[in-house]
Amino acid sequence: MSAEIAILLCLFVPAIGSLGIWFTGNQPNVREGVTLVTAGLLFCLVLIVVADVGAGSRPEAVLLEMFPGLGIAFKVEPLGATFALIASSLWILTSIYAIGYMRGHHEENQTRFFAFFALAIASTMGIAFAGNMLTLFTFYEVLSVCTYPLVTHSGTPEAKRAGRVYLGILLGTSIGFQLFAIGYTWVVAGTLDFTDGGILEGKISTGMAIVLLSLYVFGIGKAALMPFHRWLPAAMVAPTPVSALLHAVAVVKAGVFSILKVSVYIFGIDLLSATDAGLWLAYAAAATIILASIVAMTKDNLKLRLAYSTVSQLSYIVLGAMLATSSSALGGAMHIAMHAFGKITLFFCAGAIMVATHKTEISQMHGLGRQMPFTFIAFGIAALSIIGLPPLGGAWSKWQLALGAAEAEQLLLIAVLMVSSLLNVAYLIPVAIRGFMPASQGNAASHEQNGGSQWQIKEAPMLCVVPLCITAVGCFALFLFADSLFYFLQPIVSGD
Repeated sequence: MSAEIAILLCLFVPAIGSLGIWFTGNQPNVREGVTLVTAGLLFCLVLIVVADVGAGSRPEAVLLEMFPGLGIAFKVEPLGATFALIASSLWILTSIYAIGYMRGHHEENQTRFFAFFALAIASTMGIAFAGNMLTLFTFYEVLSVCTYPLVTHSGTPEAKRAGRVYLGILLGTSIGFQLFAIGYTWVVAGTLDFTDGGILEGKISTGMAIVLLSLYVFGIGKAALMPFHRWLPAAMVAPTPVSALLHAVAVVKAGVFSILKVSVYIFGIDLLSATDAGLWLAYAAAATIILASIVAMTKDNLKLRLAYSTVSQLSYIVLGAMLATSSSALGGAMHIAMHAFGKITLFFCAGAIMVATHKTEISQMHGLGRQMPFTFIAFGIAALSIIGLPPLGGAWSKWQLALGAAEAEQLLLIAVLMVSSLLNVAYLIPVAIRGFMPASQGNAASHEQNGGSQWQIKEAPMLCVVPLCITAVGCFALFLFADSLFYFLQPIVSGD
């Protein structure tokens, strides 16, 4: 099968799978089988595309031509291939996890959940493979709309209110800022194609470059740069599998991925570096990194703490793009993968704790690690990766970002990265430590009266535990094989 055909199938397979899930909804085992087969097939198709890109090709496909030279078209380069590979591989693990979670938590409307999940992945593939800004914008909006039912899954007033915030901010920023920026780009450049070196050099002034880049960055609300970040904590009312994949990988990563694409292929690193157009946005990202970390420290609810951690970590990638050096751009691209595996593990663990113990507050988690050792050990591993300690993947992406800040001679931003890592320690490590601390005397006595032991293993269902163990191991693998990822991504800054 050619890579060109595989690109189109990557869009249609999850969409068709969504229909299959819907029509088999009254047979849960069949429905979940369709989900897993669809996820596995998509992963195989993405591997075909990735192999072709790794061999130096840039496969293309056109779905619809709207105007001469402008349509829904796809062209895959290393950054898009990497994003697609991350999303498709983690969809398999999240599907397994979701089956255990949804059954263990006795969730309603499971068919709707799995069907819209598949549609979200289809739109993510469209974003990853987009060959121009029109295509990216189209699938970006589709992703916002088809994830709304996932955010409001429970149907409670709180969920509906969160859904309004979610859709209001994401659609408001994209239509109000991003769409205007895309239109202006078309007028001045005569094209919206993603092109090595960018399409705007010599066509806009320094002042206009600053304004246009700002419109793009704040218009891509999924990147959650403050003050357009409230949708992400609000969306934590969704079931944990949604938080895990869509708000640790697909949705939020679609945002920072789009910012990297705009920086590298619309503006070009040379233009951004020569004009310092992104410098003030780099400081805005630095402020978001610190402020979101401080807010995370104040949250007792585990998912909310992880949500604000994500707001902070996403701005690492924005910072890398805005610094506009080769090292920073590569660091930002690598951080998409490193953060995806670390943060999805943390969310998996949060969901497993809730399913097994019905506890959501960190202050309630004393001693739970003695009952759920696999879950809390995995949490600790993922936390260390997010912090950036070797031998875990996050160490390499943060190193590259620090090198990028040094190349740009931004010592204050290097300090921000260092302080942020210390703040990561402050709000993540206590969760793991608390889990292995002895439970309070009252809780311990109650547990003994029930015939239990503080060291009795009582993990979440196996379908929840196995995926979080695999993603935790993935954090180690990303450290060991970071050079392969680095060299695969290098063409995005070299133009090869």
